[in-house]
Amino acid sequence: MKNYIIGIVAVMLALFSTGIKAQHTHKAHNPIIYADVPDMSMIRVGNTYYMSSTTMHFSPGLPIMQSKDLVNWKLINYAYDTLANTDALNLTHGKSTYGRGSWASSLRYHNGVYYVTTFSQTTNKTYIYSTKNIEKGPWKRVSFGPAYHDHSLFFDDDGKVYLLYGSGKLSLVQLNADLSGPKEGGIRQVVIENASLPSQRHGGLGAEGSQLYKIKGKYYLFNITWPPGGMRTVVIHRANKITGPWEGKIGFQDKGVAQGGLIEKQDGTWYAYLFRDYGAVGRVPYLVPVKWEDGWPVLGVDGKVPDELDLPANKSLIPGIVASDEFSRKKGDAPLPLVWQWNHNPDNHLWSVTERKGFLRLKTGRIDTSFLLARNSLTQRTIGPVCSGITSVDVSHMKNGDIAGLALLQKDYGMVEVKVNANNKSIVMVNAGKGKPEEVANIPLTQTKVFFKAQCDFRDKKDTASFFYSLDGKKWLSIGTPLKMLYTIPQFIGYRFTLFNYATKETGGFVDFDYFHILNTISL
Repeated sequence: MKNYIIGIVAVMLALFSTGIKAQHTHKAHNPIIYADVPDMSMIRVGNTYYMSSTTMHFSPGLPIMQSKDLVNWKLINYAYDTLANTDALNLTHGKSTYGRGSWASSLRYHNGVYYVTTFSQTTNKTYIYSTKNIEKGPWKRVSFGPAYHDHSLFFDDDGKVYLLYGSGKLSLVQLNADLSGPKEGGIRQVVIENASLPSQRHGGLGAEGSQLYKIKGKYYLFNITWPPGGMRTVVIHRANKITGPWEGKIGFQDKGVAQGGLIEKQDGTWYAYLFRDYGAVGRVPYLVPVKWEDGWPVLGVDGKVPDELDLPANKSLIPGIVASDEFSRKKGDAPLPLVWQWNHNPDNHLWSVTERKGFLRLKTGRIDTSFLLARNSLTQRTIGPVCSGITSVDVSHMKNGDIAGLALLQKDYGMVEVKVNANNKSIVMVNAGKGKPEEVANIPLTQTKVFFKAQCDFRDKKDTASFFYSLDGKKWLSIGTPLKMLYTIPQFIGYRFTLFNYATKETGGFVDFDYFHILNTISL
């Protein structure tokens, strides 16, 4: 009984320390995933749901997630390790592709094969990946030009395959039967001249994010628009033929929850999966119940996003979407769990989890001028409503000019780092919250091991982060100034915890990260 009481008190204190109220419910609540998982495309195969999303310039890319209940998801694969080897994707010769890389995907299952497609403004190509085993692969890839913007892959009943794509003006292109590219002499035409018309006549975001379905013999098309002075809006079109004519209407308009499509449960109930711009944490997924009236899907509860859903309760995003890592690997383990992604393509010669067992080693191999252009920065999503990232790093092998530590990655980033200047080490906090990096704290360091922590508070879009250091892993000291986190279009991502090491004067140094721990709490 004593231990039970102690446990209850500990839970209450934890809840108090974060300001989060316990939710006494066994139902799911929105957002379904309080993390940056935008541009979702979703399917159900038997009793299992699969979802793809966008991670832009990160590598590996095009993440695949799995769920048994539509609410609780886990990463199971990526469609590619490397989108392409270019200077922009490799962070070489001063080039980058922040906010680009691969964009919205389309996930489908047809005749025993899983397909996921995407497109890239970086390479100006469209990519189609296919596999019979979505969890283990391998993936077959075909690519062709141009980059069909925000396309939806569609297998029709007559065996024809299409991409429906565009922004504002939506077009249809027929593909070869093997999906190797546009079919010569096949259908290639505009199908909706102005798909934005139901929500706006001029200006704003043109209808995009196409997701196409065929339900009971009729075609349904979901798009997002953003009317001038209004909010992100779902527009739905329907037609009896894929080439039209199409009739459209506003499908949903509440809280800016938009862009996505339809999913049917095994019991015949329907939901719309959509997402919402939610400040610095990123773009977060929502589910909205759907009823059918007069042949149209009707979204929401009295036209609104419900806070609760008649679905199983949300569990923690740890470890399905983000996870702690001790960097210890057993035989057969992947070098890095799926929760990790590199900022752009890595140089695989300059990192290791085997050179020193139980540690992530990041080595320098070139001179860099800034954190955002440095290669081999390893990232994980932040999560809401609050979260903390903690790491320990051995800095005994850093060279003069080296900079290594823990960052929160976005254009307006923040970091706590070890910096070597004239062979003297310092703990430094850098705050780029005003658009340019500013060194706001510098403390001499005389030992070879140091601990770093970053805390994020996304409650009510507070979007503030704080940084800490410790010399023993027990006593934490605040450093620098709070970072006002800002979601920016140039990077198009929610803030990410980032482990990094780069050289500014000479190469050959390295650091060893002992672990990375992520928590869904913060300290006061």
